[in-house]
Amino acid sequence: MVFSGDVKTPKGLQELNTFLADNSYIEGFVPSKADVSVFDALGKAPAGDYVHIQRWYRHIASFSAGERSSWGGQALPQVAGGKPTVAAAPAKADDDDDDVDLFGSEDEEESAEAAKLKEERLAAYNAKKSKKPALIAKSSIILDVKPWDDETDMKEMEKSVRSIEMDGLLWGAAKLVPVGYGIKKLQICCVIEDDKVSVDELQEKIQDFEDFVQSVDIAAFNKI
Repeated sequence: MVFSGDVKTPKGLQELNTFLADNSYIEGFVPSKADVSVFDALGKAPAGDYVHIQRWYRHIASFSAGERSSWGGQALPQVAGGKPTVAAAPAKADDDDDDVDLFGSEDEEESAEAAKLKEERLAAYNAKKSKKPALIAKSSIILDVKPWDDETDMKEMEKSVRSIEMDGLLWGAAKLVPVGYGIKKLQICCVIEDDKVSVDELQEKIQDFEDFVQSVDIAAFNKI
């Protein structure tokens, strides 16, 4: 059972007082927006012999406005004889929706700014990356250069080998390693840029020193 009278008239107040004599709330067994509608429409507890309304009004007034706004149920606009009631809540909801839309617009603007900033940073990173020198593939090689016999001048042989100059070739340390019968081989290190120096071509250039070199072998080959 739901009260539906006009509380702005003496007849409506009497009907409400009679209704509340047997009911704790305007609708159902818990406070709802229907109670808030009547509460707002009354504005204050009516004077006179309306004891049940006065008891109900004090009870509803004991709740804060925030608590009352959280109650469920439906508002009763028909009881609002001039006073604003909870029926105005949908309009408030619309206002809230507008606020949400506005915040949404701000979020969209922030997202657009964030996307623009990300693009700028990415472009700056790509530009910086493009200016960096490309990594150069290099290899470390140890060559075994063998002489004809034990009478070969090993110092001159090493000098001849080191005289080879190629773009991307860097000679390193060298040493003489015994191979037997008093013969020693020249073991020499070098670093080459893979795109510029051909190992086969380098070996051929060394073997061109026929007075000193019998053969050239690769003892070790490592990518750097």
